[in-house]
Amino acid sequence: MSKTALLFAGQGAQVVGMGQDLAEKFPSAKAWFDRANAALGYDLAGICFNGPEADLTKTENAQPGIFLVSWVCFQLLKEQVQSLKSKAQSHGMPGATLDLGLGTWDFQSAAGLSLGEFTALTAAGAMSFEDGLRVVCQRGKFMQEACDVTKGGMAAIIGLDEAPTREVCAEAGVVLANLNCPGQLVISGAAEKITKACELAKAKGAKRALPLPVAGAYHSPLMASAQPKLAAELAKINLVSPVVPVISNVTAQAHGADISAKLVEQVCASVRWEEYMRALLAQGFTRFIELGPGTALSGFMKRIDKTATMLNVADAASLEATIKAISI
Repeated sequence: MSKTALLFAGQGAQVVGMGQDLAEKFPSAKAWFDRANAALGYDLAGICFNGPEADLTKTENAQPGIFLVSWVCFQLLKEQVQSLKSKAQSHGMPGATLDLGLGTWDFQSAAGLSLGEFTALTAAGAMSFEDGLRVVCQRGKFMQEACDVTKGGMAAIIGLDEAPTREVCAEAGVVLANLNCPGQLVISGAAEKITKACELAKAKGAKRALPLPVAGAYHSPLMASAQPKLAAELAKINLVSPVVPVISNVTAQAHGADISAKLVEQVCASVRWEEYMRALLAQGFTRFIELGPGTALSGFMKRIDKTATMLNVADAASLEATIKAISI
């Protein structure tokens, strides 16, 4: 039987209009958006639906916005699968034809890119929806505050292996922030050092070294001021063991008992995406469903293992396509 992992989008996936067609088509989705607005005390759904882009791309809006849309996609997928299985069973059809894994609704692991790790933990029952949303909202504010007091930047390094990229980082005084997939790494650090690092990377043979349009140096020591603030927020909520393994960005392994500590560490640590995707593949996972805006994680998987089945839910059309694919 195919093993399924759910993958949750990270910052950068945001786009004005995300989630709007889901809210318009599915009453349950609208209810989640309304519930989020009530929990936060402002119209986050409106920012997701209508922007403006300048507001949506602010870290304090982008992070909870992506969390919310990803959560709605997860809930709708679960709802649709359960509905179809119920109909199949009522007509005497074998429910296994609509199985994501084991049982009526199941998945065997979850992971998320940076902020998506919070969504993955929430989907796996480690924290409540409201707690997850509020913590992510505060995380975004704390990281924006860190950006405001530091002059940081990030750049994508295309076509250069990890070892020479680490040499570039050491020479330029920056860090390796994201190890996304073969041929795509992201560096992070002080803005003037990023410029130097891009020049060094090109000299070492990188096909491209592209500064990214981000507010600051995420997943670098320049975010350190956000860590104690996030730790204080996490201490306020009830964190329990997830019902399925959720992969830590920091360790590239399933979370243990120190979930809060690893989430705090994650703010400055490298995101080891390729490593933990390969770990899941080695464990027999063959199907991955990306939840939330964009298809960046699907693109990464194509470079990691082209044989893996990648599905996604970002809007009504992709939800329908994914349900069709898993119903066969």
